[in-house]
Amino acid sequence: MTRWVEESAGGRDRGPVALGRAWVEVLVRPRRFFSTGVTPGDQAPGLVFAAAVVLIEEATRFALVSGVFPTLGGRPLAAGLLALAASAVLIAPLALHLVAALQTLLLIPFAAGRAGVSETVQVLAYAAAPCALAGAPIPALRLACAGYGAALLAVGVAQVHELSLPRAAALAALPAALVFGYGFRGFAAATALFGSLA
Repeated sequence: MTRWVEESAGGRDRGPVALGRAWVEVLVRPRRFFSTGVTPGDQAPGLVFAAAVVLIEEATRFALVSGVFPTLGGRPLAAGLLALAASAVLIAPLALHLVAALQTLLLIPFAAGRAGVSETVQVLAYAAAPCALAGAPIPALRLACAGYGAALLAVGVAQVHELSLPRAAALAALPAALVFGYGFRGFAAATALFGSLA
């Protein structure tokens, strides 16, 4: 118990200002951020960060994309708030942990000095930072957000699990496809963008 408290005590700051600072830091200085900002046993700030990213992305999508705002029993506002809460509080953390488990399984044979599952959850959460902007109905922007998120995931896996960047990118390819290609609709954005150019 004492060990966990000591490890957690050195984790990231909490609160809205800390969330904003983490967002900027991971976008601007990802190597440094993943080296210093990911702490064993301190998933809470990462989970809150991921929930905030999903909340902003989905709220933007509901507001700007026609036909996606949910309706339930003639109460669109209640349905929208319920959908936002479910996305941020239930779906995002569950998906994050499932993909982190997959990422850990992929790392086991190739990263003898890897960090734990907690650190992998944090890496995935913070790699989603660009996707706060992915709710806008602009395929090029959504594709850029997904691509940058995938790149941040590779950098985070390399830093936290002590791997070369090419090896980390290869091992993070499937989780990146799930999170950024499907979860944040990067594949759909690519189809819309390149389909419109054809």
